[in-house]
Amino acid sequence: MLQKNLLRRLDLITLKLFVAVYEEGTLTRAASREAIAVSAASKRLMELEEVLGIGLFVRNAKGMRLTAAGETLLHHARRMLSDLEKMGMELDEHLQGMRGYVRMLANLSAIIQFLPEDLHDFVASHALVKVDLEERPSNGVVQGLVDGVADIGICSEDTDVQGLLSAPYRRDELVVVMRRDHPLAGRTQVAFEDTLGSDYIGLHAASSINMRTQNAARSHGRPLRVRIHVPGFDAMCRMVQADMGIGVLPRRAFDLLGPSLGLKALGLSDAWARRTLILVVRDTGALSPVSQLLFEHLQRHDD
Repeated sequence: MLQKNLLRRLDLITLKLFVAVYEEGTLTRAASREAIAVSAASKRLMELEEVLGIGLFVRNAKGMRLTAAGETLLHHARRMLSDLEKMGMELDEHLQGMRGYVRMLANLSAIIQFLPEDLHDFVASHALVKVDLEERPSNGVVQGLVDGVADIGICSEDTDVQGLLSAPYRRDELVVVMRRDHPLAGRTQVAFEDTLGSDYIGLHAASSINMRTQNAARSHGRPLRVRIHVPGFDAMCRMVQADMGIGVLPRRAFDLLGPSLGLKALGLSDAWARRTLILVVRDTGALSPVSQLLFEHLQRHDD
Protein backbone atom coordinates (compact mmCIF):
# COMPACT_ATOMS: atom_id res chain seq x y z
CA MET A 1 0.00 0.00 0.00
CA LEU A 2 2.84 2.39 0.90
CA GLN A 3 4.50 1.73 -2.45
CA LYS A 4 1.30 2.64 -4.37
CA ASN A 5 0.88 5.84 -2.35
CA LEU A 6 4.46 6.86 -3.08
CA LEU A 7 4.03 6.28 -6.80
CA ARG A 8 0.89 8.41 -6.82
CA ARG A 9 1.96 11.24 -4.53
CA LEU A 10 5.76 11.54 -4.60
CA ASP A 11 6.88 14.21 -7.06
CA LEU A 12 10.20 15.77 -8.05
CA ILE A 13 9.43 19.15 -6.51
CA THR A 14 8.84 17.55 -3.12
CA LEU A 15 11.97 15.41 -3.43
CA LYS A 16 14.09 18.43 -4.33
CA LEU A 17 12.56 20.37 -1.46
CA PHE A 18 13.30 17.55 0.98
CA VAL A 19 16.98 17.48 -0.09
CA ALA A 20 17.15 21.28 0.08
CA VAL A 21 15.81 21.32 3.67
CA TYR A 22 18.55 18.89 4.68
CA GLU A 23 21.28 20.88 2.90
CA GLU A 24 20.10 24.32 4.03
CA GLY A 25 19.15 23.33 7.58
CA THR A 26 15.93 25.35 7.71
CA LEU A 27 12.63 25.28 5.86
CA THR A 28 12.81 29.03 5.14
CA ARG A 29 16.18 28.83 3.36
CA ALA A 30 15.14 25.68 1.50
CA ALA A 31 11.89 27.25 0.30
CA SER A 32 13.79 30.30 -0.91
CA ARG A 33 16.29 28.13 -2.75
CA GLU A 34 13.53 26.17 -4.50
CA ALA A 35 11.42 29.30 -5.13
CA ILE A 36 8.46 27.95 -3.14
CA ALA A 37 6.41 29.80 -0.54
CA VAL A 38 7.28 28.70 2.99
CA SER A 39 3.68 27.71 3.67
CA ALA A 40 3.54 25.59 0.51
CA ALA A 41 6.90 24.01 1.36
CA SER A 42 5.71 23.16 4.87
CA LYS A 43 2.54 21.58 3.46
CA ARG A 44 4.56 19.45 1.01
CA LEU A 45 6.80 18.11 3.78
CA MET A 46 3.82 17.36 6.02
CA GLU A 47 2.06 15.49 3.20
CA LEU A 48 5.24 13.53 2.46
CA GLU A 49 5.52 12.47 6.09
CA GLU A 50 1.83 11.52 6.10
CA VAL A 51 2.27 9.34 3.01
CA LEU A 52 5.28 7.62 4.56
CA GLY A 53 3.69 7.41 7.97
CA ILE A 54 6.90 8.45 9.70
CA GLY A 55 8.73 11.64 10.62
CA LEU A 56 11.62 12.70 8.41
CA PHE A 57 12.95 15.65 10.41
CA VAL A 58 13.46 16.57 14.03
CA ARG A 59 12.55 20.23 14.34
CA ASN A 60 14.29 22.39 16.94
CA ALA A 61 15.29 26.01 17.56
CA LYS A 62 18.45 25.66 15.48
CA GLY A 63 16.72 24.22 12.44
CA MET A 64 15.86 20.76 11.16
CA ARG A 65 17.87 17.56 11.23
CA LEU A 66 17.10 14.19 9.71
CA THR A 67 15.64 11.23 11.54
CA ALA A 68 16.94 7.74 10.71
CA ALA A 69 14.06 7.38 8.21
CA GLY A 70 14.96 10.76 6.74
CA GLU A 71 18.55 9.60 6.16
CA THR A 72 17.24 6.57 4.27
CA LEU A 73 15.04 8.75 2.08
CA LEU A 74 17.91 11.20 1.49
CA HIS A 75 20.10 8.43 0.11
CA HIS A 76 17.44 7.33 -2.39
CA ALA A 77 16.26 10.86 -3.23
CA ARG A 78 19.76 11.98 -4.16
CA ARG A 79 20.22 8.94 -6.36
CA MET A 80 16.87 9.49 -8.09
CA LEU A 81 17.57 13.17 -8.72
CA SER A 82 21.07 12.38 -9.95
CA ASP A 83 19.72 9.75 -12.36
CA LEU A 84 17.16 12.22 -13.69
CA GLU A 85 19.82 14.89 -14.14
CA LYS A 86 22.02 12.39 -15.94
CA MET A 87 19.11 11.35 -18.17
CA GLY A 88 18.45 14.97 -19.09
CA MET A 89 22.10 15.61 -19.91
CA GLU A 90 22.36 12.47 -22.03
CA LEU A 91 19.20 13.34 -23.96
CA ASP A 92 20.50 16.87 -24.44
CA GLU A 93 23.77 15.50 -25.78
CA HIS A 94 21.84 13.42 -28.32
CA LEU A 95 19.99 16.54 -29.45
CA GLN A 96 23.37 18.20 -30.01
CA GLY A 97 24.69 15.25 -31.98
CA MET A 98 26.50 13.49 -29.12
CA ARG A 99 26.08 9.75 -28.85
CA GLY A 100 27.08 9.09 -25.28
CA TYR A 101 27.81 10.58 -21.89
CA VAL A 102 29.93 8.98 -19.14
CA ARG A 103 30.35 10.29 -15.61
CA MET A 104 33.61 9.36 -13.92
CA LEU A 105 35.15 9.86 -10.49
CA ALA A 106 38.89 9.33 -10.01
CA ASN A 107 41.58 10.02 -7.45
CA LEU A 108 44.30 12.58 -8.11
CA SER A 109 46.95 9.98 -8.89
CA ALA A 110 44.92 8.54 -11.77
CA ILE A 111 43.99 11.96 -13.15
CA ILE A 112 47.54 13.33 -13.16
CA GLN A 113 49.39 10.21 -14.28
CA PHE A 114 47.24 8.18 -16.65
CA LEU A 115 43.80 9.46 -17.57
CA PRO A 116 44.78 12.33 -19.92
CA GLU A 117 46.35 9.94 -22.44
CA ASP A 118 43.91 7.09 -21.84
CA LEU A 119 40.87 9.32 -22.33
CA HIS A 120 42.48 10.99 -25.35
CA ASP A 121 42.89 7.57 -26.99
CA PHE A 122 39.27 6.69 -26.21
CA VAL A 123 37.80 9.96 -27.46
CA ALA A 124 39.93 9.74 -30.61
CA SER A 125 38.02 6.57 -31.49
CA HIS A 126 34.66 7.77 -30.14
CA ALA A 127 34.53 11.43 -31.06
CA LEU A 128 30.86 11.88 -30.17
CA VAL A 129 31.26 10.75 -26.58
CA LYS A 130 31.46 13.24 -23.71
CA VAL A 131 33.20 12.33 -20.44
CA ASP A 132 32.47 14.22 -17.21
CA LEU A 133 35.45 13.64 -14.88
CA GLU A 134 35.54 14.74 -11.23
CA GLU A 135 38.48 14.38 -8.83
CA ARG A 136 37.79 12.86 -5.39
CA PRO A 137 39.89 11.01 -2.80
CA SER A 138 39.67 7.22 -3.13
CA ASN A 139 37.04 6.81 -0.39
CA GLY A 140 35.01 9.59 -2.01
CA VAL A 141 35.19 7.81 -5.36
CA VAL A 142 33.67 4.67 -3.86
CA GLN A 143 30.98 6.63 -2.02
CA GLY A 144 30.08 8.45 -5.23
CA LEU A 145 29.60 5.13 -7.02
CA VAL A 146 27.50 3.81 -4.13
CA ASP A 147 25.37 6.97 -4.26
CA GLY A 148 24.91 6.58 -8.00
CA VAL A 149 26.47 9.89 -9.04
CA ALA A 150 28.94 8.29 -11.48
CA ASP A 151 29.22 5.30 -13.80
CA ILE A 152 32.92 4.46 -13.40
CA GLY A 153 35.42 5.20 -10.64
CA ILE A 154 39.18 4.85 -10.16
CA CYS A 155 40.73 4.56 -6.72
CA SER A 156 43.59 2.96 -4.80
CA GLU A 157 43.44 -0.82 -4.33
CA ASP A 158 43.51 -0.52 -0.52
CA THR A 159 40.17 1.32 -0.48
CA ASP A 160 37.09 -0.38 0.96
CA VAL A 161 34.99 -0.76 -2.21
CA GLN A 162 31.80 -1.54 -0.24
CA GLY A 163 30.81 -4.46 -2.44
CA LEU A 164 31.36 -2.72 -5.77
CA LEU A 165 32.86 -4.65 -8.67
CA SER A 166 36.53 -3.85 -9.26
CA ALA A 167 39.22 -4.54 -11.84
CA PRO A 168 42.92 -3.56 -12.09
CA TYR A 169 43.62 -0.33 -13.96
CA ARG A 170 47.23 0.85 -13.59
CA ARG A 171 50.23 0.37 -11.31
CA ASP A 172 52.34 3.16 -9.91
CA GLU A 173 55.25 3.75 -7.54
CA LEU A 174 55.44 6.27 -4.72
CA VAL A 175 58.64 8.29 -4.31
CA VAL A 176 59.98 10.83 -1.83
CA VAL A 177 60.48 14.29 -3.33
CA MET A 178 63.01 16.72 -1.84
CA ARG A 179 65.35 19.57 -2.62
CA ARG A 180 68.74 18.67 -4.03
CA ASP A 181 70.44 20.09 -0.92
CA HIS A 182 68.54 17.75 1.43
CA PRO A 183 70.83 15.41 3.44
CA LEU A 184 69.23 12.35 1.78
CA ALA A 185 69.39 13.68 -1.78
CA GLY A 186 72.62 11.85 -2.61
CA ARG A 187 70.84 8.49 -2.52
CA THR A 188 68.85 6.83 -5.30
CA GLN A 189 66.59 4.88 -2.93
CA VAL A 190 65.62 5.25 0.71
CA ALA A 191 63.67 3.37 3.37
CA PHE A 192 60.68 5.37 4.55
CA GLU A 193 61.83 5.01 8.16
CA ASP A 194 65.01 6.95 7.31
CA THR A 195 62.92 9.95 6.21
CA LEU A 196 60.98 10.32 9.45
CA GLY A 197 63.46 12.82 10.88
CA SER A 198 62.39 15.34 8.23
CA ASP A 199 59.37 17.63 8.13
CA TYR A 200 56.73 16.49 5.66
CA ILE A 201 54.39 18.20 3.23
CA GLY A 202 51.18 16.15 3.43
CA LEU A 203 48.29 15.78 1.03
CA HIS A 204 44.75 16.32 2.34
CA ALA A 205 43.79 13.94 5.14
CA ALA A 206 41.40 11.83 3.02
CA SER A 207 43.97 10.98 0.31
CA SER A 208 45.16 7.37 0.10
CA ILE A 209 48.80 8.55 -0.04
CA ASN A 210 48.38 10.50 3.20
CA MET A 211 46.81 7.47 4.88
CA ARG A 212 49.58 5.15 3.62
CA THR A 213 52.35 7.38 4.91
CA GLN A 214 50.62 7.91 8.26
CA ASN A 215 50.15 4.15 8.67
CA ALA A 216 53.76 3.48 7.70
CA ALA A 217 55.03 5.99 10.27
CA ARG A 218 52.86 4.40 12.97
CA SER A 219 54.23 0.96 12.07
CA HIS A 220 57.71 2.28 12.92
CA GLY A 221 56.44 3.75 16.18
CA ARG A 222 57.25 7.30 15.11
CA PRO A 223 55.08 10.29 14.21
CA LEU A 224 54.94 11.78 10.73
CA ARG A 225 55.99 15.39 11.20
CA VAL A 226 53.54 17.06 8.85
CA ARG A 227 54.24 20.78 8.66
CA ILE A 228 51.44 21.62 6.22
CA HIS A 229 48.73 19.89 4.20
CA VAL A 230 48.24 20.81 0.53
CA PRO A 231 45.47 19.95 -1.96
CA GLY A 232 47.57 18.51 -4.80
CA PHE A 233 50.88 17.35 -6.21
CA ASP A 234 51.77 20.69 -7.81
CA ALA A 235 51.30 22.46 -4.47
CA MET A 236 53.41 19.80 -2.75
CA CYS A 237 56.28 20.31 -5.19
CA ARG A 238 56.15 24.09 -4.73
CA MET A 239 56.24 23.72 -0.94
CA VAL A 240 59.19 21.34 -1.21
CA GLN A 241 60.94 23.82 -3.48
CA ALA A 242 60.37 26.51 -0.83
CA ASP A 243 62.15 24.28 1.73
CA MET A 244 59.02 23.58 3.78
CA GLY A 245 59.77 19.85 3.94
CA ILE A 246 59.73 16.67 1.85
CA GLY A 247 56.74 14.80 0.41
CA VAL A 248 55.51 11.53 -1.08
CA LEU A 249 53.87 11.39 -4.49
CA PRO A 250 53.69 9.03 -7.48
CA ARG A 251 56.83 8.85 -9.62
CA ARG A 252 55.05 9.73 -12.84
CA ALA A 253 53.49 12.79 -11.21
CA PHE A 254 56.96 13.83 -10.05
CA ASP A 255 58.34 13.36 -13.57
CA LEU A 256 55.70 15.79 -14.83
CA LEU A 257 56.08 18.40 -12.08
CA GLY A 258 59.33 18.05 -10.14
CA PRO A 259 62.30 18.37 -12.52
CA SER A 260 61.35 21.86 -13.70
CA LEU A 261 61.49 22.98 -10.05
CA GLY A 262 64.94 21.51 -9.53
CA LEU A 263 63.73 18.77 -7.19
CA LYS A 264 64.99 15.22 -6.61
CA ALA A 265 62.93 12.02 -6.23
CA LEU A 266 64.13 8.96 -4.32
CA GLY A 267 62.53 5.56 -4.73
CA LEU A 268 61.11 4.00 -1.56
CA SER A 269 62.35 0.50 -0.71
CA ASP A 270 59.14 -0.23 1.22
CA ALA A 271 56.67 -2.67 -0.38
CA TRP A 272 53.69 -0.37 0.32
CA ALA A 273 55.16 2.20 -2.08
CA ARG A 274 54.11 0.07 -5.05
CA ARG A 275 50.38 0.37 -5.65
CA THR A 276 47.63 -0.76 -7.98
CA LEU A 277 44.89 1.63 -9.02
CA ILE A 278 41.56 -0.07 -9.66
CA LEU A 279 38.42 0.56 -11.67
CA VAL A 280 35.15 0.32 -9.75
CA VAL A 281 31.57 0.05 -11.02
CA ARG A 282 28.26 -0.87 -9.41
CA ASP A 283 27.34 -3.49 -12.01
CA THR A 284 28.92 -3.98 -15.43
CA GLY A 285 25.61 -5.32 -16.74
CA ALA A 286 23.88 -2.05 -15.83
CA LEU A 287 26.40 0.19 -17.61
CA SER A 288 25.21 2.07 -20.67
CA PRO A 289 26.79 0.87 -23.93
CA VAL A 290 29.19 3.82 -24.07
CA SER A 291 30.15 3.43 -20.38
CA GLN A 292 30.82 -0.25 -21.03
CA LEU A 293 33.09 0.70 -23.94
CA LEU A 294 35.09 3.09 -21.77
CA PHE A 295 35.31 0.57 -18.92
CA GLU A 296 36.70 -2.06 -21.29
CA HIS A 297 39.11 0.47 -22.84
CA LEU A 298 40.52 1.39 -19.42
CA GLN A 299 40.81 -2.26 -18.39
CA ARG A 300 43.10 -2.91 -21.33
CA HIS A 301 45.66 -0.55 -19.81
CA ASP A 302 46.33 -2.80 -16.81
CA ASP A 303 50.12 -3.07 -16.69
